[in-house]
Amino acid sequence: MIYLDNAATTWPKPRDTVQAMNDAVINSGANPGRGSYDMAMRSSELVYKCRCSAAEFFGAKSPEYVIFTPSCTHSINYVLKGVLKTGDHVIISNLEHNAVTRPLMQLAKRGIQFSTAKVHECNPEDTVAEFRRQLRRNTKMIFCTHASNAFGIKLPIYEIGELAARNGILFGVDCAQSGGTAEIDLKKLRADYICLPAHKGLYGTMGLGLLIINNDMQLATVVEGGTGSLSGLNTQPDFLPDRLESGTLNVLSIAALDTGLRFINEVSRERIERHEFRLINMAYDAIAENEKCVLYTAKPSAETHVPLLSFNIKDTPSDEIAQKLGKKGIAVRAGLHCAGDAHRAMGTQKSGTVRICPSAFTNTSEIKQFLSVLEEI
Repeated sequence: MIYLDNAATTWPKPRDTVQAMNDAVINSGANPGRGSYDMAMRSSELVYKCRCSAAEFFGAKSPEYVIFTPSCTHSINYVLKGVLKTGDHVIISNLEHNAVTRPLMQLAKRGIQFSTAKVHECNPEDTVAEFRRQLRRNTKMIFCTHASNAFGIKLPIYEIGELAARNGILFGVDCAQSGGTAEIDLKKLRADYICLPAHKGLYGTMGLGLLIINNDMQLATVVEGGTGSLSGLNTQPDFLPDRLESGTLNVLSIAALDTGLRFINEVSRERIERHEFRLINMAYDAIAENEKCVLYTAKPSAETHVPLLSFNIKDTPSDEIAQKLGKKGIAVRAGLHCAGDAHRAMGTQKSGTVRICPSAFTNTSEIKQFLSVLEEI
């Protein structure tokens, strides 16, 4: 199989990932933070080691500001529902994933307002101006994607962060489509919260998310329960990470994430980024030459996009194209990609798009074979 659905989850994983999970089952199978015997201590050490790795990778203030959650979607919910109160206003972009828009639609029932800023592809100044225009007296937060999961368009999050800081409002970023590929450095980025999944560009496994906090404001809790600390109290601990990590952590996925972060560091994030852009630009150039194909964005570059691509064949449903590619052993995704707002913004809400995305493990011959099969279709 030629796997080009890496925007949904990367596959294959680094060689050490399976071994790390296997070792965790055998040697660190006890609950972390719940016992003083050797295996429980090893489990706790494994979790702390990954927390340190993630803090260093993203420039977090310290390891305790790295929160492990069940998914990136949970991380986003923790932020939005932990910060916003009745009467607050939040600004989002018109390219958001449902992980952002659906929680806000639910919060709107509680009197929380949100408005949408239009993203101008390849034009950071106009995009920031759109966010500035949406500011209100009761704006509490800007929360936006770093890059569209459907079209790969990057938002100028460093500039938006400066806008938020100048106006004294919080800034949160959904880094689901950029973590591991694009530069994300909290020592430079004026973001209060970033949310990520382990299973995409960080080369971990499903069932784990990250919430990295970059301020000292206490988030209201969305989930409460056992943390292994202060067990005599009926109230949630007030310190991180325990306050936001109720229940048993997914130690196996945490072990896998640590290997994923190590893999990226060993290969280098910049090298992975260059490799993926070389492949996606090869695909873009070939598709652009075919009059029967439709592209929706400018040619991807590291400054303005992440390395993924949406396209269609004229007068052919996107799911039909994906099915034909699938029969030839090429895995892609078609449809709306859980991002209805992004497709409405791009005028593809009825057709959806076919999406391809390479990974560090994709090679040139696989892209050439994909293009050959697409030409036949």
